[in-house]
Amino acid sequence: MDNSEVKTVDFIRTQINEDLKNNKNDSRVHTRFPPEPNGFLHIGHAKAISVNHGIATEYAGKFNLRFDDTNPVKEDTLYVDAIKKDIEWLGANWDGDVKFASDYYQTFYESAVKLIKAGKAYVESLSAEEAREFRGSPTKPGKNSPYRDRSVDENLELFEKMKMGEFEEGECTLRAKIDMTHVNVHMRDPYLYRIRKVAHHRTGDDWCIYPMYDFAHCIEDAIEGITHSLCSLEFINHRELYDWILDNLDFKYRPRQIEFARLNLSYTVMSKRYLLELVETGVVNGWDDPRLPTISGMRRRGYSPQSIRSFCTQIGLSKVNSLVDFAFLEYVIREDLNSSADRIMAVTKPLKVTITNYPEGQTEEFEADNNPNSETAGKRMVPFSKELYIDRTDFIEEPPKKFFRMTKGQEVRLKHAYYVTCTDVIKDDNGEVTELLCTYDPESKGAKTPDGRKVKGTIQWVSIKHAVEAEVRMYDKLFTLENMGSMEEGKGYNDYLNPNSLEIINNAFIEPSIKERAIGEVVQFMRIGYFCKDQDSTDDKYVFNLTVALKDSWAKMQKKNK
Repeated sequence: MDNSEVKTVDFIRTQINEDLKNNKNDSRVHTRFPPEPNGFLHIGHAKAISVNHGIATEYAGKFNLRFDDTNPVKEDTLYVDAIKKDIEWLGANWDGDVKFASDYYQTFYESAVKLIKAGKAYVESLSAEEAREFRGSPTKPGKNSPYRDRSVDENLELFEKMKMGEFEEGECTLRAKIDMTHVNVHMRDPYLYRIRKVAHHRTGDDWCIYPMYDFAHCIEDAIEGITHSLCSLEFINHRELYDWILDNLDFKYRPRQIEFARLNLSYTVMSKRYLLELVETGVVNGWDDPRLPTISGMRRRGYSPQSIRSFCTQIGLSKVNSLVDFAFLEYVIREDLNSSADRIMAVTKPLKVTITNYPEGQTEEFEADNNPNSETAGKRMVPFSKELYIDRTDFIEEPPKKFFRMTKGQEVRLKHAYYVTCTDVIKDDNGEVTELLCTYDPESKGAKTPDGRKVKGTIQWVSIKHAVEAEVRMYDKLFTLENMGSMEEGKGYNDYLNPNSLEIINNAFIEPSIKERAIGEVVQFMRIGYFCKDQDSTDDKYVFNLTVALKDSWAKMQKKNK
């Protein structure tokens, strides 16, 4: 994963530099990415990966991939495999073997026993509802549980019974003994263990007690020698507990937790719970639906790993949550594709054109640049014949002023080919235009004329007898509300679903060179947008997903704001 562009000294790097100066953790830098395997990764995770892997790379340190699989109810090997694939695709190679929280279950258990023996943890027998009443609120202190003062021996005996499966789920838990009046509610005797009689995706039925995330996470970091636990701002109030647990256990290395703002993107959501709901209810077509902010969805849509990394770098690091405009993401994607994607002629709203004075049965080929912005892209040959398709939007029978494309009597340039003039318009019984009759200038071959005359209108086209018919999927934003965190009271995500987020065009036509393109390859359909050849394509059916339109709304907004 190339992070050479990441050089800014921000608040995280400032702290790391200070730790290195003070020889903390033997002057090492060791980071990690700790996903829970309960869903696919999204672009918010891409930012976290970029930060953690980028910093490890810059400081010649190490980067771990560790799955926090402490909740067997929601986790699955399917998600483990998908996450690994996404991280590899992003180019964030991890050091050593993939790690799992479940690798450390025995250490978690022993650490809990150590806290019990030190009088700093106890077995709780209050129900969940009762415990909530005892907890208080941010403005009201909690009160001690009646089971808080159990003896060490009783707590050890009860915890062992929990481990052996002698209690049912919810019957009891293990809590830290800290302070029920603490101003930070996360320090009010937080839960360390709960009972879950569910088979785990790796350990099966070996365990029926599972550590809470806050308890396990800091121990995992310490075991692995992580030096800097970089996480999102939502964990800032958990840091005190992170430190308390490590203060009361004996590990060689002491990681430091540093928080940064998570990525919030306009017109979308990052909740894995809700993304799962969208998938399971069929609102979208799987985790890799191109409308989702998942990494697999963006890959299928044609985003490149380098463009996603560039986006994460350019939005930078902050200590304050903010909303990033989706238009900026599209701007970064467009900038990447402008230099890498070949230009292809395609027609998504076909209108037949017959060149009446072109020889019957004749076919020519014209040389076309694949990408004028690349010296190495090469050229291709495009076939031309008497009958063509142009895009219906390129013809207007009664045009407004400054309309330079095709209209009756107006000469236009066919890209790479000839100058043509519309002489007649054929309509059906409903008055809809079905065909245009045109003449061409044989002297304008290659769209150049001996007299040097120029025309202002240039349009794309495809030869009907050579064209490849395709299904084109046009994507728009999945939601209609810019900031999905500001929904009206009483409304949910589904109230803001965009009914026009997907339009399928079944009779698009593309020049024949498209057959040579690989699954996942992105090309520009001239004057329309960038499109990715989808995995649903076969030898008999070609499917393309809109990656990003050519219209640059971000640049327009920036110009307006100057």
